[in-house]
Amino acid sequence: MENNDLQARIRNGLLSFPVTPFGSDGRFAPGPFAAHLEWLSAYPVAGLIVAGGTGEMFSLTPSEIVDVVKTAKAACPGQPIISGCGYGTQMACELAQEIEAAGGDGILLLPHYLVGAPQDGIEAHIRAVCNATRMGVIVYNRGQSRVSAQTIARLADDCPNLIGFKDGTGDIDTVRRVTLKMGDRLSYIGGMPTHELFAQAYRGAGMPTYSSAVFNFVPETALKFHKAFTESDDATCEKMLADFYYPFAEIRDRKTGYAVSAIKAGVRLRGFETGPVRSPLTDLTDEEVEMMQELIKGVA
Repeated sequence: MENNDLQARIRNGLLSFPVTPFGSDGRFAPGPFAAHLEWLSAYPVAGLIVAGGTGEMFSLTPSEIVDVVKTAKAACPGQPIISGCGYGTQMACELAQEIEAAGGDGILLLPHYLVGAPQDGIEAHIRAVCNATRMGVIVYNRGQSRVSAQTIARLADDCPNLIGFKDGTGDIDTVRRVTLKMGDRLSYIGGMPTHELFAQAYRGAGMPTYSSAVFNFVPETALKFHKAFTESDDATCEKMLADFYYPFAEIRDRKTGYAVSAIKAGVRLRGFETGPVRSPLTDLTDEEVEMMQELIKGVA
């Protein structure tokens, strides 16, 4: 997909982060992944971001990420496939090129690995990755890769394939500075964990859409909330927050890493093979799985 077309497509539509299933041998399981994607394909979204945070990119090898992209392209040939990309600069550049060769339509550039860095270093990292690929690049503003509005403006001037800014910091001040300064030059995506909890506040800062992790297992609910959100139907949003999203967050918040583990448990409860999460994450307890099952009964 051409970068301009991808940017327009993700500007307002809901984005999804599919989980990455693993087999009994602990390796990526393409068959179950394709089956889950084919089920999700019945529900309209603007694009799939595979091997992202919910897809456990941090636990995948570069070759596994490429295999995830190839499987997603085969399973959803008409759907834009954006892939997580990251780690150190050289690895991120090489990975971006491999994702492009595998048929990916764009990348979500996750934070660089481990070390803090000054603003000019982060800028150089993002520029190098943009220059390494022809695909559209979405910067994920999060963790140790936080960028200023001035940095984003310079990058947007120098890198025509920089198409999006996704925020997972909760720093509304910076978000508003970026959206106000950059206007239509970029597409903006909310990226807080279970972003529906923050979507209305981010809308006021100029972010008209977001990515949904719960779409993985309750796609109807995710789309209903997104529709209410885009129509400024705050009464419906608030009821859904009270009935589903905050109860889900109570399970998610029981242990660090459950933002991924709870989603994977939800997918299993809908009948799909996912395997466990990879360490250092841990799976939900039996009691917590039962809590998830009761929650899903109320909406699925």
